Amino acid sequence: MLLHSALGFRHRTHSCLVLGSLATAFLTGKSSAASFYSNSRMTTHSTTQTGDGLITVAPKNEGDQSALVVICHGLGDTAEGFADVAEQMATQLPHVKFILPTAPTQPVTMNMGMPMPSWYDIVGLDERSNEQCDGLDESESVVKKILQNEHDTLGLPYSRMVLAGFSQGAALSLYTGLQLEHKLAGILALSGYVPRAQQLKITDGLQDTPILHCHGEADPMVNHGMAVRSKEHITSIGATSYTLKSYPGLSHSVSPEELADAMEFLEEILPADDSFKIKLKDPLEMSVKELKAAVRKAGISHKALGFMEKSEFIRLLQDHRSA
Repeated sequence: MLLHSALGFRHRTHSCLVLGSLATAFLTGKSSAASFYSNSRMTTHSTTQTGDGLITVAPKNEGDQSALVVICHGLGDTAEGFADVAEQMATQLPHVKFILPTAPTQPVTMNMGMPMPSWYDIVGLDERSNEQCDGLDESESVVKKILQNEHDTLGLPYSRMVLAGFSQGAALSLYTGLQLEHKLAGILALSGYVPRAQQLKITDGLQDTPILHCHGEADPMVNHGMAVRSKEHITSIGATSYTLKSYPGLSHSVSPEELADAMEFLEEILPADDSFKIKLKDPLEMSVKELKAAVRKAGISHKALGFMEKSEFIRLLQDHRSA
């Protein structure tokens, strides 16, 4: 059986979100999904993408950021698969930056060695095969570097960061978030499971990290039983705040109800708090590359047309921030 994107792929259908397998996934209640999120364009955030596929949805006024959510996609997908989710969440969480990395393209054993974006190799869906996960350590390092960069460069505490993901990305988030040196605000797992369960060790002090695990009861790819066993195992090794929410009839996908629960969870663990606003780098200390990036994120590139001197970018950014 070709796994295709059995552990997570998203397909666009107009304004509705559609998540699931490569060719057959669907979102139950499409009209409800469209009404759950506002169709208005973002006014508080801007979206940028780098050459390696990493997408950032950040407040146009960088100084408004006081929290971070990292979203990891599922097998066979890319960061683009959840970009619209992040953009719409941003309309309700104006103080949050969303970072969406893209997994490296590599052969997946269960897909007959077919190369595709994958956070680690999948040999099989049984528990013994799930202990291998070659490449998981490297992907864990990628996520850790994202968190550390936000902390080191912007002064954002780990307690204002959340790891989230769908399917394989949810597995990566659980595995990484519970073994960090610092406690996160929480972990959000959609249609996921715990990889390398027997090797997982929760860092002392992280046992009460809030975890919301949302899972469809009709999931044929990552069956609901894996979700139940994941919760049982993680709580057996010390986790004390693990919530598993089940959705009758939902396959390997997401529903409006699930997205609403996810939003409620994020609003609870990442409330707006100006005391955590990031420390911005002084434009006078920025390189030209940094200045141009800051201007793009602020959505004021049109005001920089024709600029030739570094001093012009500095004044523009200074004026924007002061306004």
